[in-house]
Amino acid sequence: MTRRIVRRTAAAVAAGGVAAALCLVPALPALAHGAPVRPLSRTAACAPDNAAAGTAACRAARKANGGPFGTFDNLRVAGVNGKDKQVIPDGKLCSGNLPAFAGLDLPRADWPATTVTAGGALTVQYRTTIPHQGSFRIYLTKPGYDPTKPLGWDDLGTQPILTANNPPVVDGSYRMSGKLPAGRTGRHLLYTVWQNTSTPDTYYSCSDVVFKAAAAVTAPKPATGKAPAKPLASRSTQPNAAPAAGAPAANQSGLTPAGDTSQATLGRQLVTAALIVIVGGCGAMAFLRIRRARAAKGFHRRPEIR
Repeated sequence: MTRRIVRRTAAAVAAGGVAAALCLVPALPALAHGAPVRPLSRTAACAPDNAAAGTAACRAARKANGGPFGTFDNLRVAGVNGKDKQVIPDGKLCSGNLPAFAGLDLPRADWPATTVTAGGALTVQYRTTIPHQGSFRIYLTKPGYDPTKPLGWDDLGTQPILTANNPPVVDGSYRMSGKLPAGRTGRHLLYTVWQNTSTPDTYYSCSDVVFKAAAAVTAPKPATGKAPAKPLASRSTQPNAAPAAGAPAANQSGLTPAGDTSQATLGRQLVTAALIVIVGGCGAMAFLRIRRARAAKGFHRRPEIR
């Protein structure tokens, strides 16, 4: 009889823990995988909690999409194995040919964009919610790119301007850096391909950018009878920091910054605490039920031996 009660106690505690976990599952955020947040990608720009989600381009994209987008960092295609051009057709590069992201393929010249400097540094921050092993290839559109026409593979350079194999994750984001070509002006697009080696998935994303010319170094004419003035230093430019005209900046995306992990940590702590409280409560209730069952069946403590 005692063994039966012990087994019932263990089963009650286990069932309580499982029930507690299942009750908490709906409150947990859906896990996804990754997308660029700097330069700002279209998926990140049009995410529901993004400041750019209300722009004309994102509104039009949702309308063309027939509803809300899928999770902003879950634009992935399985089984590509490097055959990107064979799997992803022209005109579907930004969506990866996925119906849940179809609106991202709209050819428009008003997508939220990040301002960059021709010939300057390119700093990439690729937000990751589930890190994977793999390689990144980032392509830039060719000179003469027309954003009002559907994006095709021939619009991209034949070689990526930046590659990285398993770059470091810093504050929740892969960090990569390279250099942008000189002589570019106007609106262009960065196309990022993240091919996993730890999973069969390949991720695709489009980041709109606007090139500005590098600031020229000028020197004022020296005043008569005075020593020549020192040349003025060129204006400092922070790559990927300033917003394009009429478009939100990458650092104004409205998403939780990748470096801000306090909310995620707090969420995990709250979930853990809730599980402990619920499981503990279930265990206490099971113990009381056992006590009552023993009392009802006439079980009493054995008298002490004197």
